[in-house]
Amino acid sequence: MEQTLCQLIDFLKEKMPSLSVIDEDYGQLENIEDEDTDMYPLTFPAVLIEEAQTEWNDIGQLAQKGTCRLRIRLIIDCYDDTHATSGTTQAVRERNEMRHQLHQLLQGTCLGTDAPLIRKSSKFFTWKHGIKVYEMMYECTVSEMVKETRTVQKPSLRVKMGVKA
Repeated sequence: MEQTLCQLIDFLKEKMPSLSVIDEDYGQLENIEDEDTDMYPLTFPAVLIEEAQTEWNDIGQLAQKGTCRLRIRLIIDCYDDTHATSGTTQAVRERNEMRHQLHQLLQGTCLGTDAPLIRKSSKFFTWKHGIKVYEMMYECTVSEMVKETRTVQKPSLRVKMGVKA
């Protein structure tokens, strides 16, 4: 799946140059306040990608086909004052447009997968320090084959014949 991750990062880098960070999700958001954790700083807007899980089925001859779930998180800082009388509710629309653009790029894309990415669920929530997270789960089908390189030794049987007197 690392190949799919790399292809998604490159694809989004080309198609959404306004993103500050596009990376594998290894807990950057959850560790944003932890100064003792050694990781690159998270700047916004960011997209973090995680292979959440793959369920595999055998298809014969050491090959498997799997249904892979990818968690894609668009993370945006929301320092705009967007209450009804602020006159700046446009910031809400702009965040939604960015979320929609990301979804439009991902939905139906076949980067390194056997079948296109299809969104299965989404949720939006607020994080510490005025950060908005748009989390979307996508599914795709992947396959993997193991080349037969093992040598199987034939069992040998030794029989000692002896004469009893």
